Amino acid sequence: MIHHTMIDSLDQPLPVAALGQCLAGIERAMLGTGTAQPVVARRHLPVPGEGAVPALIATESPAATPTAVVQVAVADAQARAKGFTAPGLYEVLDRWQSRHPYKVTWANSEPLV
Repeated sequence: MIHHTMIDSLDQPLPVAALGQCLAGIERAMLGTGTAQPVVARRHLPVPGEGAVPALIATESPAATPTAVVQVAVADAQARAKGFTAPGLYEVLDRWQSRHPYKVTWANSEPLV
């Protein structure tokens, strides 16, 4: 089992409701690939002082856009590769990226719990 965890940091403010729509679209698209189970997407929960960590792109100021954390579980590296070539996924990602530019960082790991 591989957990693919993405942190998406938006460049401009985005209403929380719009972020929810984006995350729901990503969840549906990933589940639709047939290779991911489960897929979980949530808003980053900021904590005081995290802005001092330069590498933490999920950091939010009170006026900043909510940031997203998406975790996709796949059976193995082949399933991950297959899932990330699904056209439906890139339609969703491209649509949101064109409307609300964001940066992405990710990590792949075995389940942490």
